[in-house]
Amino acid sequence: MWVYGDREEPVAVREALRRIAEEPDPAIAFVDAAGLAQGLADAAFAEAGADHVSAAQAGLAAWLRGHAARLAATWDRRPLPTPPPPLETNCEAVSVREAEGFAFYAVYPQAYLEAARSVAWPTPPLVIGLRSIGFGLAAMVAEGAGATALLSVRPTGPPFQRRLAVSDAFAQRLRSHAGPFAVVDEGPGLSGSSFAAALDLLQGLGVGLERIVVFPSHAGDLGPEANPANRRRWAAVRRVAVTAHELLRRRPLQALFADLIGPVDVVEDLSGGAWRADRPLPAFPRQERLKVRLTGGSGRWIARFAGLGRAGAEKFARARRLFEQAFIPEPLALREGWLLSRWAEGRAARPTVTEVGRYLAFRRAHLPAARPGASLRDLAEMLRANSAELGCEVRLTPPSTPVRPAHVDARLHAWEWIRTPQGRLLKLDALDHSAAHDLIGPQDIAWDVAGAVVELGFSTDEAERLRAAVGADGALTAFYAAAYCAFQAGLWTFAGAPDQVERYARQLFAASP
Repeated sequence: MWVYGDREEPVAVREALRRIAEEPDPAIAFVDAAGLAQGLADAAFAEAGADHVSAAQAGLAAWLRGHAARLAATWDRRPLPTPPPPLETNCEAVSVREAEGFAFYAVYPQAYLEAARSVAWPTPPLVIGLRSIGFGLAAMVAEGAGATALLSVRPTGPPFQRRLAVSDAFAQRLRSHAGPFAVVDEGPGLSGSSFAAALDLLQGLGVGLERIVVFPSHAGDLGPEANPANRRRWAAVRRVAVTAHELLRRRPLQALFADLIGPVDVVEDLSGGAWRADRPLPAFPRQERLKVRLTGGSGRWIARFAGLGRAGAEKFARARRLFEQAFIPEPLALREGWLLSRWAEGRAARPTVTEVGRYLAFRRAHLPAARPGASLRDLAEMLRANSAELGCEVRLTPPSTPVRPAHVDARLHAWEWIRTPQGRLLKLDALDHSAAHDLIGPQDIAWDVAGAVVELGFSTDEAERLRAAVGADGALTAFYAAAYCAFQAGLWTFAGAPDQVERYARQLFAASP
């Protein structure tokens, strides 16, 4: 099943450096700097065919470490150190890969800082970050460990069989280090093969496992695709992880927002499908954002992880625009990646065609996207692949209709709409799904028209009225309807919800020629 997709963004280096230098928020500056450092290091890797050591790479690591020092000072509530000197580079443009951990999964750089501080290092370690996100996280480990030696490597190859390519000089740099090593990345995921590739490299150079400390984003085991040898080694190597939940215990959310909501009496973790406890609704816990309900004398509030850096800021801006038109509950603030909103009281309600049309028309007109998500060609291939997995291959030629990308809702399920006691219709979970860790991304608003028809059970007449009200192209809407069902069937396959898979498969095959 094809469900997930990585995002890469072309970045003009000089403009990015200027923006980072002028950014007053050290957290945003760090996330941007980590992304740019990944792009520059990957560009050098592509040119040389391997990771290598050079004055340019050393300068890049020192520059990133300077931004890590400023973020650490903010976390410690210390005066900010001087910004790092301007980065010298001849590179004009690079491709920056979205750091999913920062954007979606509450992987906090500060957690790696605290993890590194918890280790009693005999001497400063040589820190190795696994790109993409691992380079920035490694800078935080270096800051926490008091290390000056910071390198990064790019795992390549099949997802479950990653490998590293390093120059002879790079290997000699590792071989010559007599002290401990720190290996840093998010994960491990299904196989842990990126971590395994780094451990293979170090052990192949004669570094004993006792000299290596691994810094993952969670304390769990390798995923189901790990081979037995890597699983045994993972159990043997020292691993140090501080999770977002541990950070919240040290610095509770209620303290972060105390000036806005006052004292909090009850804190409820609604993550991982827990918010559905009183309703038998399908859930995909691994893909859900962290969310916490706060209750006190001022009322009930929901704090939801929206993303670190610009990812969260963009979602908060969308939230404000949607609230101004009375589509969603009021968003109050975005702090340290958490978006605080009023808790919406109400009952599940099926919206009318007119209500959905007004909502989607606003998104089309006022929430445009700078870049589209998956191309129509990719969606057609996803449709073919996923339908074949479901037992009957569907091939559709994408229409030639121009796509006008918008930040679509992409979550128009019936349970996402409520009507308040005052009669006001509210849309829940309306911010993230055009910028999620999946294939779809921003699409023409016809994607939401197709999704609304599928999820809300609109009749043929209602579907046509909705399409006309929003101004969506008919051929594009029809193509999207099939692609939408194929995508949802794939998504719920990964979620382990066979009843949902069957529902979408049935609609897909009923509507397809």
